[in-house]
Amino acid sequence: MDTQPAPFVPPAPKPRTSPPSTLEMMRIVYRNPLELWGEPTYNEPWISVNGVGGPLVVANDPGLIRHVLVDNARNYKMATVRQMILRPILRDGLLTAEGEVWKRSRKAMAPVFTPRHIFGFAQPMLKRTLDFVARYEAGGTTDIAHDMTLLTYDILAETLFSGEIAGEPGSFAREIDRLFETMGRVDPLDLLRAPLWLPRLTRIRGRKTMAYFRDIVAGTVRMREERLKRDPDGVPQDFLTLLLKAEGPDGLTRAEVEDNIITFIGAGHETTARALGWTLYCLAEAPWERDKIEREIDDVLSREPDPTKWLDAMPLTRAAFEEALRLYPPAPSINREPIEPETWNDLHIPKYAAVLVMPWVVHRHRKLWDRPDAFMPERFHPGNRDRIDRFQYLPFGAGPRVCIGASFAMQEAIIALAILLSRFRFDSTAETHPWPVQKLTTQPQGGLPMQVTARRAS
Repeated sequence: MDTQPAPFVPPAPKPRTSPPSTLEMMRIVYRNPLELWGEPTYNEPWISVNGVGGPLVVANDPGLIRHVLVDNARNYKMATVRQMILRPILRDGLLTAEGEVWKRSRKAMAPVFTPRHIFGFAQPMLKRTLDFVARYEAGGTTDIAHDMTLLTYDILAETLFSGEIAGEPGSFAREIDRLFETMGRVDPLDLLRAPLWLPRLTRIRGRKTMAYFRDIVAGTVRMREERLKRDPDGVPQDFLTLLLKAEGPDGLTRAEVEDNIITFIGAGHETTARALGWTLYCLAEAPWERDKIEREIDDVLSREPDPTKWLDAMPLTRAAFEEALRLYPPAPSINREPIEPETWNDLHIPKYAAVLVMPWVVHRHRKLWDRPDAFMPERFHPGNRDRIDRFQYLPFGAGPRVCIGASFAMQEAIIALAILLSRFRFDSTAETHPWPVQKLTTQPQGGLPMQVTARRAS
């Protein structure tokens, strides 16, 4: 009798059974906010309490989430604590800008992320992935988390910047880890809403790294401006060119152009990199799922050379990636703050409350998912996917500020997985013990050391 093993349950913090003290809470938030949440958070439609920094609302009900992010989005601004963390890094980039600045930036970038443009990126994505996987031909053990950062950086550089980013990819990968370790963490003073003139020690340590990224941006802009002067008709109409063309009195300022470049260099590839790493890890621990996906990929690649068609042609591969996004959402928290107090059903949301929509919690909520802690890609198989409420699955957010690069990321991920899994097999080793930690993204503490062996010659 053919029986499938029990689903793999990947590592995650167990919900707390008692609230932490104030001091303990601050330690947890600094070390790993994912470890903070208790049983009620994973079982109730919402939590409303008075926290250390003031009123706190945790929104889990899909209707409430829709209300905050879509129906009444005008009443919600970016949360003060979130901005304290991100604005020193991204300033007026798309993730942190608000009001008219955000509208200008979104309008300037929209042409890059139309379906036509995204399909045009498929061949460069494929080429970069094929070049990248050559490093695995000798086999051996490698840190997949680090490798996926390099791969998605290569793809981002090729597609959005036409290969013209200043700096060296290897040092970039090291510095991005350092940036998130320092600048990208909640400081206890942020929780207390202490004034900005009080120094945050974590961010002081990150200033050198931040300067490194600003130098990359300045060098990247200089290179493109020189090329625009030399050969204005031969310059690629990519993300970088469109941003520079949007600069002017009625468009973006030079500072906003640079802030958006650093947003996409720093954060635009990191989320996909983390999701790819977690997907390969989950498949290694669930080889019966990996077998199905390898068969699907082998079949599609044998008859369909066009990578723009792979996303629709590989539903099992896509489902595994989406399930990894559910278990390890790259952006584990969406933070808002009401401009005016309001009531939703019988929930009162006071002015200045910290309103948290946390994909990490919503994606593992006991009332929304069957066996929420298990890796079960069949949730996203054709026929099942449509039963998932739009506001219970939020890997790319929702509403006006939904991730502009969501379609880009999905195409990139499926092309990368198709090439990686068609040619190589990734297996856990005795040293593979990842632990999810929330920094700016959901990162595997300790990395993802994996054994790579060839399935067929590349």
